[in-house]
Amino acid sequence: MSFDHRKYQATPGVAISDRQWPNNSLTTAPIWCSVDLRDGNQALVEPMTVDQKLRMWDLLVKLGFKQIEVGFPSASQPDFDFVRALIDGNRIPEDVTIQVLTQAREELIARSYEAMDGAKKAIVHVYNSTSPVQRERVFGMDKEGIKAIGVQGARWVKEYAEKYPNTEWSFQYSPESFSSTEVEYATEVCDAVIAEWHDTGKPIIINLPATVECTTPNVFADQVEWFCRNVKHRQDIIVSLHTHNDRGCAIAAAELGVMAGADRIEGTLLGNGERTGNMDIVTMAMNLYSQGVDPELDLSQMDEIIAVAEHCTNIPLHPRHPYAGDLVFTAFSGSHQDAIRKCMSKQGDDEHWQVAYLPIDPADLGRTYEAVIRINSQSGKGGVTWVLENDYGLNLPRWMQIDASRKVQAAAEEISGEISPQQIWELFEENYLKPVDGCAMQNFALSQDNAENDGRDALKLIFDYQGKSVEITGQGEGAISALVNGWRDHYGDTVEILDYSEHALNSGTSSQAIAYVMLSVNNTRYIGVAAHRDVVSASMQAVINAAAQSQAEAESQRKAG
Repeated sequence: MSFDHRKYQATPGVAISDRQWPNNSLTTAPIWCSVDLRDGNQALVEPMTVDQKLRMWDLLVKLGFKQIEVGFPSASQPDFDFVRALIDGNRIPEDVTIQVLTQAREELIARSYEAMDGAKKAIVHVYNSTSPVQRERVFGMDKEGIKAIGVQGARWVKEYAEKYPNTEWSFQYSPESFSSTEVEYATEVCDAVIAEWHDTGKPIIINLPATVECTTPNVFADQVEWFCRNVKHRQDIIVSLHTHNDRGCAIAAAELGVMAGADRIEGTLLGNGERTGNMDIVTMAMNLYSQGVDPELDLSQMDEIIAVAEHCTNIPLHPRHPYAGDLVFTAFSGSHQDAIRKCMSKQGDDEHWQVAYLPIDPADLGRTYEAVIRINSQSGKGGVTWVLENDYGLNLPRWMQIDASRKVQAAAEEISGEISPQQIWELFEENYLKPVDGCAMQNFALSQDNAENDGRDALKLIFDYQGKSVEITGQGEGAISALVNGWRDHYGDTVEILDYSEHALNSGTSSQAIAYVMLSVNNTRYIGVAAHRDVVSASMQAVINAAAQSQAEAESQRKAG
C-alpha cells in the first residue's frame, strides 16, 4: 500500500472576484429542517424502530423544528408506514410541515404522494445527481440527459400534486453532489426545474447539497453566492443547504453558505449521518446563540436531547462534542479553574456573559456548575477551591487554598487520575478536620478578672490527647491568644499565630462556623481547621489541631531516636 497525495487533485474554485459573503454576518437563524428521520436513519447500522422514530419525532417537534424530513417512503416500507402513522395518528402539529425524499422516477413519486395523502402541509423533495463523476461513470449520460431527468421529475411532482388538492404542497429539488458539480451547470439544471414549477404558485425550495464535502468552506460559500447571483427567479425561491462532514467542516460550510445568501439549512441533531456525518444543527444553532442570536430552537435541556439521540441511533456522544459533550465545560487545568472561579464571582445577572474559558453559561443547557471544575494532577488551587466552596461551603483563605491544592494534587498524581468532589472532601477531613491523635477539646471556661489578669481573658481548657485528659490554662487578649499562651506554658513550645480566618458555613449547615489557623510552632508552620456550632469553640479546636501536629512529630522523632 502507498500513501501518495499525487493520486488526488484540488477541487476547482469559482470565478468570483467580488464575493460579498466575507462582509456579511449571521444575525438571524435560518429555516431549519431536520433530516434525522431520513438521512440520519439511513446511515445507521441498525435503522430506528417505529418506537424510536416516534420518540425522535416527538423530540424534534418539542425542540421547535417546523420542517422535518420523515423518510424515503417510496424506497422503504417501514418509512412508508411511519409517514402513514404520523398522518393517521394525527401526530403532526398545525405549524409543522413534513418532507419526504424521492428520486426523479414516476413510480417512486407516485408512491411518495400516496404516503403523504391526508397531510395538511408537505414538501416533496425530488433529486438527481449532476456531478461529472455521476454523469459519466454512474449514469453514462451527457449534461442534457441529466438535466432532462431533473425536468421530468419536476413535471411528475407537479402533476401528482394536482391529484391531492387538499394538501398544501411545497416542491423541493436537489442537484445531488452540487459541491462537486460545475456551478454553471448546476444552476442551469435548477433553472430548468424552477421553470416547471414557477407557474404553479407552490413554494419552491432549491437545495444545494455538499453530498460529499470536497473542498474548503470558503469555496463552498463562493459556489452558493455564485448560484444566488445567477439563478433565475431568485426572489421566488428558498435556497437551502445540506452539507456533509467529510472534511470536518460541515458546520463552517453551512454558516458561510448562509452568509453567501442561503435561507435554509438541513442537518441532524449532533451530526449523525453517512460517513463522517451530516451538518450538526445543535452546534450551528448554539453557535448563533453564543453570539446573541435567537436560534429559534429550544436547546435548554441538552441532556434530554443527548439521551434521545443516543437511544434512537445507538451511537454514544463523544465527551468533547461541542456544547453537548460531558467534558466541554470542564476545566482540569489549574489556571483555567482559577480564572473561571474569579470570573464567576464577578458575573452579574444583568450583564452579558463574561467568564473566561466558558463561551456560554452551562446553566443555559440545563447543566450544573458541579461539572465545570474537575480535579486531576493538572489542577491547581482554583479548582480545589471551587469544589470546596461550591459543594461544601468552605471559603478558604489563600494560604489554605495553596496547602489544600498541594495535598489534592499529590493524591491525584498517586492514582494517575481524576479526584471526585467526595474524595477531595475526604482528603480535607483527613488532613485538617480530623483531630491529631484524638486531640479533641472537651470543654472550656473563659473569664475576665481585671484585678488579677490586667483585663486579659483567662482560659481553662480540657481536651483529650491519646486517650488521656489534658488541662491547659492561660491568659491572653481573647480566647485564641490565651490558648496559645497556655499551650506554650504547658508544652514549652514557641507558638505564634501567623494567620487566622473564620466564617459561617453556608451549604445547608448555616448553624455551624468553621475556623482556619496557621501557626508557627518552634519555627515550623502548621495548619489547623475545625468546625463547630460555636465560633469560639471552632477557633480553639483549629489551634489545637495545628499545634498537636508538632507534638505528634516530636513524639515520632523521639521513638525513632
